[in-house]
Amino acid sequence: MSRVFHVPAGTSASRARRAGPATTSPAPNVSFVCGAGSAGRGSASGRIVAGYLAPHPPHLIYADNPEQNEPRSRGGWEVLRWGYEELRRRIAGPNRPDVLVVHAPHWITMVGHHVNCVPNPRGISVEPIFPNLFRYHYDFRTDVELAESILAEADGLGLVTSAMREPDVRVDYATIGALHLANPAWDLPVVSISANNNPYFYSDAALDEMEVLGEATRRAIEKTGRNAVLLASNSLSHLHWDVEPDLPEDMSREHAYNQHQYEWDMRLLSAIREGPTSRLRELVPRHIEETSSETKAGSLSWLLSAMRWPDVPGDVLAYGTVIGTGNAVVEWTDRRA
Repeated sequence: MSRVFHVPAGTSASRARRAGPATTSPAPNVSFVCGAGSAGRGSASGRIVAGYLAPHPPHLIYADNPEQNEPRSRGGWEVLRWGYEELRRRIAGPNRPDVLVVHAPHWITMVGHHVNCVPNPRGISVEPIFPNLFRYHYDFRTDVELAESILAEADGLGLVTSAMREPDVRVDYATIGALHLANPAWDLPVVSISANNNPYFYSDAALDEMEVLGEATRRAIEKTGRNAVLLASNSLSHLHWDVEPDLPEDMSREHAYNQHQYEWDMRLLSAIREGPTSRLRELVPRHIEETSSETKAGSLSWLLSAMRWPDVPGDVLAYGTVIGTGNAVVEWTDRRA
C-alpha cells in the first residue's frame, strides 16, 4: 500500500513533471540573491560544513520571548534552549556558513518535493494547535540560486519537484522555528524544503526518497560553491499530551510521555553518540515504529544522506521533552573543516 502513489526515483515520468533549469552551475562571478559569502567560487568548491538535528517545538520560541513572536512567557525548557545557544556559538565560528538549508515536516506537500524560491518571504506564521504560543512575524532572504540548483539536481535524479514562487506563501512554523533557534539574527540566507508525505503516508517508514533528496542537496551545494549548514527540523519520540496546563511553561508538568518513549530516544541517541551514522539506517525506521517519531518526515535521513552518512559520532548538545515529545539538538560536522 505504501507504494500506490510512489513515483520511483529515476523514471521518465517523474522527470516530465517539471522542466528544471538547463544547468545547475552558476555563471562566473554571479552573486547569489543575498550577496555575501560564496559568490564567484568555482563550481566544485562548496561543502556542507555541519548538519544539525534541530527540533522546532513552538514552546522553545515562546520561552525565548523574541520580539518577532507576539505571546510572552516566563521561560521554560532551558536545557534545550541552552543546546541551541551552543549550536549558535558553533556556527558563528571560523566556519560560519553562507546559507542555512532546512527540511521541515510541517510544510507538507502531497505531490513531490517543493523548494521555496521566493526571494524575500515575509508574513506571520501561526502554529495551528498552539496559536497562544506562536504567532511569529518573519522577514528573511532566500538563496534563490541554490534553491533552483537543488530543484534541478533532484529533478535530474528522478524526484518529483516543484518551485514555490507564490510571494504571499505563509511559511510553516517548523521551518521558522528551526531557523530562528539556529540564527535568531536572521542574517544568513535560507533555503527551505518541503516534506513530501506521499512516499511514506501509508507506511511506517519509506525514507529512500529522502536519501535521493539529500544527494541532490549536496550536489547543488557543491556546484554553487556554498558553505552550508543543514537543519533537520525533527523531534524524536512524538506522542504528546492533549491537555495544556494553565501555565504552558509550568516545568513541573513536563516529562516524557512514557518510559517506553524515553528509552527508545536514549537508544537512538546512544547510537548517534557512538557512531558511525550508517547504523542509523536500520535504527531510525525501528525508532519510528516504536515511538511515532517525527523523523518519519525524512528530515534526518535527508541530512545524513547529504553528508554521505558520515563515519563519525554525532555530538548531542541537548535533550529534553516538550509536552511529552522527545527533542534533541545534535551536531554532525565535516571533519575536513
